[in-house]
Amino acid sequence: MLSGIVVTLLLYWASSYFFAYTNDAYVTSDFVNVAPYISGRIVSISVVDNQTVKKGDLLATIDPTPFQLALNEKQAKKTEAEAQLAVDRDTIAAAQAHRDDAAAKEHLAADNLRRATPVAQAGFVSRQALETAAAQAHEAKAALADAEVAISKAQQVLALHQAAVASIGAEIATLQWQLDQTKLLAPADGTVTQLTLRVGDQGVANAPLIGLVDAHAWRIYANYKEGVIRHMKVGHTAWVWLDAYPWHIHKATIQGIARGISREQIERKLLPYVEPTTDWIRLERRFPVTLVLQDLSPDVVLHMGSDARAFIFY
Repeated sequence: MLSGIVVTLLLYWASSYFFAYTNDAYVTSDFVNVAPYISGRIVSISVVDNQTVKKGDLLATIDPTPFQLALNEKQAKKTEAEAQLAVDRDTIAAAQAHRDDAAAKEHLAADNLRRATPVAQAGFVSRQALETAAAQAHEAKAALADAEVAISKAQQVLALHQAAVASIGAEIATLQWQLDQTKLLAPADGTVTQLTLRVGDQGVANAPLIGLVDAHAWRIYANYKEGVIRHMKVGHTAWVWLDAYPWHIHKATIQGIARGISREQIERKLLPYVEPTTDWIRLERRFPVTLVLQDLSPDVVLHMGSDARAFIFY
């Protein structure tokens, strides 16, 4: 009798070098929390609970009226600001024409002064006439400088108004983006789950409104004892029994093996927590092994959270 027990225990221990089995496994997928980028009142809902949707399908609509009104106001301000740019360009053109006239007068006054200077020195022109020519040349030069300053100021005003137009354009782009976000679209293929959203509810930016179970991220999480995971390698074949489809074995592949677990259950965690089955016996720790089903029949419909069992031979 004792020898039989010993042999059984030895066979059980030796079996861990050939295969590993666990019934602590379950089906999962990615759960997508669909949240709006803006806040507003829900005016329509385009899906029902448990509906299958495609990426880009309309899920719900937030009231676009306040966003459209804000956009219209900014577009009107941009039109006004662009009209001011035309006025600024006309002002610059007028200032440039005035500068050209002042430049011509300055050139003429300077020529008159050059011609009068040697004639006055020869005594053929009075000193008063020379001083008058010099004063006119000085006034013409000052007028030209004032015209140049006026052009510079007009160009600065134009640059200021152009910056204002660009700023309004950026605000319009933001408002247009906000208006586009009033349509809440599905970010991935999946199934709407536990839909509680109703028309009239208040959507809050970055607060989830609708949950989707991703249609393309199905996998099995199988928790294996730490004494066997050293034999496993990524890419090894596994065999999965789904409790939703009993008596059918499905082929799977090891996608990943956890390198750590949390020893405590906390609300936010980046390490998985595997709950012990009892509190009064020290149990061998278990680590999640991710399995991906291969060549799954289209007739098999997976449900997130359903139970499974897994065999891995190595």
